[in-house]
Amino acid sequence: MGWAEQFEVWEREFIQKGMEQGIEKGMEKGIIKGIEQGIEKGEAKALRVLLTKRFGPLPLHLEAQIGSASAPEIEEWLQAVLSANSLNEIFRN
Repeated sequence: MGWAEQFEVWEREFIQKGMEQGIEKGMEKGIIKGIEQGIEKGEAKALRVLLTKRFGPLPLHLEAQIGSASAPEIEEWLQAVLSANSLNEIFRN
């Protein structure tokens, strides 16, 4: 096998290895993202349960606000549930 053919073999192997690594990293990122989203949904559900248990059925606008909230907002509201006397205390806008 000449140098030209050897370089082609190395090139194919290099490309194949890069593709495999790229796919692996993409899958890892996808799994991590999926886990994070699952945790966020679980925290939002826990917040809804606690709020409903404490204050009764939630107004639709709060359901929507919880559904579109960021993870830090959800965590802040979860902590506030324990000491708040009203929904307004939790959702100070």
